[in-house]
Amino acid sequence: MTVTVRIPTQLRSLSGGAAEVALEPGTVSEVLAALEAAHPGFGERIFDPAGAIRRFVNVFVAEEDIRFLDGADTVIADGQVVSIIPAVAGG
Repeated sequence: MTVTVRIPTQLRSLSGGAAEVALEPGTVSEVLAALEAAHPGFGERIFDPAGAIRRFVNVFVAEEDIRFLDGADTVIADGQVVSIIPAVAGG
């Protein structure tokens, strides 16, 4: 049983260049913690000092923004895809 975490281009150096990482299902928090454990460096870019997902990091489960689901407590089922999408600013 695994979930697929899609890694954005700007963070792929942390995953050894991999665009996707397979991890065990769980909540968003658990899966992102497992991503950090497997590939150190993700945690400081995804989580703020209090342990919450940074405001400028968007996380989607099955193409749904977790902000409209159960946030970091959203359960990710076997086979689902998690996408990490850093916010882009510009003008």
